[in-house]
Amino acid sequence: MAIKTYVGSSAGAFMAAILASGHSLEDIVHSFQMGSGLLIRKPKEKSKLKPINYFDIFSANKPTIDSVYKTFFKKHAVSSWGIESALKNNFKVNGFFTTNSLERYLRKYVLPTNSFNELGVEFFSVATYLNHSRKAIFGQLNSNKKNPEAYYINDVSISDAVAASMSLPPVFAPYPIKMSDGDTVYFFDGEIRETLSTHVAKEFGADLVISSYSIQPYEFTKEVGSLSEYGLPLILNQALYQVVQQKIARAVEARESINSIIKIISGYFKEHNLPKESADALIEIICRKINHRKDVDYIYIHPRGQNYEMFFVDHFSLSPQILSRIVKEGFKSAIGVLRSYSI
Repeated sequence: MAIKTYVGSSAGAFMAAILASGHSLEDIVHSFQMGSGLLIRKPKEKSKLKPINYFDIFSANKPTIDSVYKTFFKKHAVSSWGIESALKNNFKVNGFFTTNSLERYLRKYVLPTNSFNELGVEFFSVATYLNHSRKAIFGQLNSNKKNPEAYYINDVSISDAVAASMSLPPVFAPYPIKMSDGDTVYFFDGEIRETLSTHVAKEFGADLVISSYSIQPYEFTKEVGSLSEYGLPLILNQALYQVVQQKIARAVEARESINSIIKIISGYFKEHNLPKESADALIEIICRKINHRKDVDYIYIHPRGQNYEMFFVDHFSLSPQILSRIVKEGFKSAIGVLRSYSI
């Protein structure tokens, strides 16, 4: 059973691009181990991936810190406008870093081709328009596909599409892409508009969608205690995770509700000895109307709420200890979910 469709947004777009390019999980692990200075044992075969390091992840954005100082700390800025106005009118930096280095890493060392049409498998990278309330889906797409909340784009390079999807504010600045009509359009993180774009895989024929994500709000444990003791950054992180997790939970609940309605209709027709063909026809009309496919199964892999280590860990770190903890938790989470499924 081969995975034929890859969909990624944010950091997931980066990992999906590597996998869709034909690189193995061993290659990915080896590249991070080498980049972080950790190599537990010599690999059986030479990795095809260049070791990734901080210079491949972070590319300094302009204006520099010096220009930030000059624009933000203008004389009387705060006293004249107040804190909010001072920030809006003077703090003109759109991100501390750019994803330019990540784009270059993919283009030079990962991708066998930079064209979605030549990749060999279906790969979709999801980003969000900076200046519009809609998302962009990059890939080998039918340009006639219509969606009021998303634009399907098939004439952008893979590396640009992934760099756009990874531009997480405020760490990374919005990513500019010159479109086929000559206009430059800015995109940022693909998770902002809609979390988990599982519908993309569904719309393009997947019958099993395995969705992996690392965002999970902290749940109280005695070992850690209350987040109120850990300061504003972690409180903000918890707030963001709760918003995202709620969006995911609602999407899953909506899908399960539709499946429940389908079962109720089938049961009602059977209980009252009504024609099965009529039930099937009614269900088909409902599914078509709401763009639902009842033959698609979904598996969600994510950290456990009680795993406070995953919540506190630095997700931008290449520290061997931190990477090891992330990999171990991901493995345990996957095994825990997959135990409930049988082949």
